[in-house]
Amino acid sequence: MAINNRKVAVIGCGFVGSASAFALMQSGLFSEIALVDVDKDKAEGEALDISHGVPFVGQVKVYAADYDQIVDASIIVITAGAAQKPGETRLDLVNKNVGIFKSIIPEIAKRDYKGILLVVANPVDILTLAALKMSGLPENRVIGSGTVLDTARLKTELGEHLSVDSRSVHAFIIGEHGDSELVAWGSANISGIPLNDFCEMRGHFHHKEEMEKIAENVKNSAYEIIAKKHATYYGIAMSVVRICRAISMNEKSILSISSMMHGEYGIEGISLSMPAILGASGVETKAPIILTEKETEKLQAAAAALKEVAKSVGL
Repeated sequence: MAINNRKVAVIGCGFVGSASAFALMQSGLFSEIALVDVDKDKAEGEALDISHGVPFVGQVKVYAADYDQIVDASIIVITAGAAQKPGETRLDLVNKNVGIFKSIIPEIAKRDYKGILLVVANPVDILTLAALKMSGLPENRVIGSGTVLDTARLKTELGEHLSVDSRSVHAFIIGEHGDSELVAWGSANISGIPLNDFCEMRGHFHHKEEMEKIAENVKNSAYEIIAKKHATYYGIAMSVVRICRAISMNEKSILSISSMMHGEYGIEGISLSMPAILGASGVETKAPIILTEKETEKLQAAAAALKEVAKSVGL
């Protein structure tokens, strides 16, 4: 079946799925948004609620669907999975959510899907690998939301710290979307100005301490939100829109999405969140950012830990 570039599907209508569908409806990128959930009533209720906002944004059809009805979607966003509970790490979810993926991905694969799979459920790097292996789709068409949200959190923190527009901050969180994530400080800059130079221009001289504090704030922000309101969903919903825009508009944007590693930084055979060029065909190529020796070692350690987790669930 031919792909409809103006159609997106969301599988999983929990907090993240419904917030993503709502944000996608407002984005103007799609004229059709199909919602799939194991609880059909939940999908129908969310579709009905979201569709009542359509008169405020223009023409978009939002409806509950089954797998047969989403095979022509240009992007299938998978948010289905158990939610992270207070005190639980993203990796703690792995067994539950790999099990859930075993009921979802084969349904997509057997319908010879030609579009792009965007994995958002956690732990996203492991589940991106799971989706790739279970679907048999080409690697460029199976991506995870990765550290796009973490990178946005980093830009927010740095923007506030330096009193500068966060859009002028160029820096990435890389590696695992989780506890071993790291800031690629070696390549961070403010509109081309080296980060430390800009910090000093703004009256900040304790670089090491401030870098460590900002990195910790970013890493712990999800835990803080979960402790206070039991779930995070608005930030990730906006990240989903950003990724979908890069694909549907063929922007060739560089985003820190999760995709398979093939020898970059000495890492092989695991999906990791790294800057990559993203367009209509999915991942075009990784963007080779400069890492310090220490950053490379930390990245390799994170990859090794993720590989062990993947192996433990048979991936």
